[in-house]
Amino acid sequence: MESGGSNRRGAKRITLSDVAAHAGVSRATASLVIRNSPLVADDTRERVQAALHKLGYVYNQGAASLRTQRSRTVGLVITDITNPFFAELTLGIDQHLNAADYVALLGNTGDSPTKQESLLATMHQHGVDGLLLCPAQDTQATTIQRLWTWRVPFVLVVRYLVGIEADYVGTDNALGAKLAVEHLLAHGHQRIAFVGGPANSSARRDRLAGYRSALAAWDRPFDASLLIACSPTRSEGYRAIQELLTLSDPPTAALCYSDVVAFGAMLGLRSMGRTIGADFAVIGFDDIDEAALWSPALTTVSSVPAEVGAEAARLLIERTANPNNAPRQIILQPRLVIRASCGCHELPRGS
Repeated sequence: MESGGSNRRGAKRITLSDVAAHAGVSRATASLVIRNSPLVADDTRERVQAALHKLGYVYNQGAASLRTQRSRTVGLVITDITNPFFAELTLGIDQHLNAADYVALLGNTGDSPTKQESLLATMHQHGVDGLLLCPAQDTQATTIQRLWTWRVPFVLVVRYLVGIEADYVGTDNALGAKLAVEHLLAHGHQRIAFVGGPANSSARRDRLAGYRSALAAWDRPFDASLLIACSPTRSEGYRAIQELLTLSDPPTAALCYSDVVAFGAMLGLRSMGRTIGADFAVIGFDDIDEAALWSPALTTVSSVPAEVGAEAARLLIERTANPNNAPRQIILQPRLVIRASCGCHELPRGS
């Protein structure tokens, strides 16, 4: 069977052989043009594209998939489509997939394992070639076992699952948090809160480990009352910081789980008459584009979401080509981006 489509009048099914004959090239060359191969000379490509347009040829992806057993689609399952972090992550993924002639099918779990199960099943039914998965909170090992049973290649992104040996791409969250807390300690803060994040996510767990590591390195006590787990939203950041300020011995600084939580915390501080950067220091995590635009601009840990996305897409494509290779973990290095919300009003030299 030859892939093809109807012409604009619907009178005759136009095949790739028709296009090739019209352009004066072989069918194989026309096929290379359809697949955006760099092996075709520019003038030949232009002739084939002109023939495609004139004849009204539409590439039949379904027929091609039957021949190759590939759909050229990848399922992308994330936890919060409204979070700008995931927008930047998705952009990195999409750019790399597009260059490799793949299309992403996006699913949003809302951090619900039940919805996640439904999305994964639907994507499997649609024959995706692989999955990029940011696991929902409380994801069970049975979810991963099901993917193995389906023989669907997958890469875990941003969050990993303890005890599961699988491909994973993320940032060194512990190091990022350690850098942030040490910066606040160097400013003289004695009581530093850790605000936000799903209680059972690997990202929060690792960031909290970095927070505690910095306190220990500086011989500062750990106080569990300064930790608040919550959804990574502005409203929850707003609520959490107000709760912390009601303590008998409140904190004077906070490391927030994400920039979005930090934005909410900054709004909460303003509502209580605090001056950010003077009365109270705030550091976020992620360095989304909006962070530099706040007033004061948000000091934050850059978790390079677009780079994480691109690496995850690249690793998944490698996995689809080599399904029996050992699992790989790619951990990108974070950096502290110093702005005004922590009390610094200009970058130190060498930063």
